[in-house]
Amino acid sequence: MGQAIQVGEKAPLIDLKDQDGVERRSDQLAGRPLVLFFYPKDDTPGCTMEACAFRDNHAALQALGAEVWGVSGDDSASHGRFAARHQLPYPLLADQGNSLRQAFGVPNALLFLPGRVTYVIDGQGVVRHTFSNLLDGAAHAREALAALQRLAA
Repeated sequence: MGQAIQVGEKAPLIDLKDQDGVERRSDQLAGRPLVLFFYPKDDTPGCTMEACAFRDNHAALQALGAEVWGVSGDDSASHGRFAARHQLPYPLLADQGNSLRQAFGVPNALLFLPGRVTYVIDGQGVVRHTFSNLLDGAAHAREALAALQRLAA
């Protein structure tokens, strides 16, 4: 596992396929901020709560110019079912080898469970906010929204 990315550091390049097989690259965001949230597993209670909170705040996040991408180690087919079941309007990236999770240094929780960490990355690719909370999935969307509002002020 790499060293955890800190606020003020340049984010690693993101280059993964989403639930529809579309390649998502952070260097193609044309200066738009990115909310990148790592979550443990599709269709688990906490992850569903988190994903739905990002869904429910998606319009507000977009109004601030941000893209939202979710990331877990599940495959594209699992992501597709999860996104369809909960009408998720943003991409879910398949990080099956956990290479992106490792590049960001997202720690495991309770030794074995993949951690739940959200990053707010500005249009220049610099991490401006991080939030880690395994138990309160819904708080991640609120934190991201508040961070983007501060950046826009």
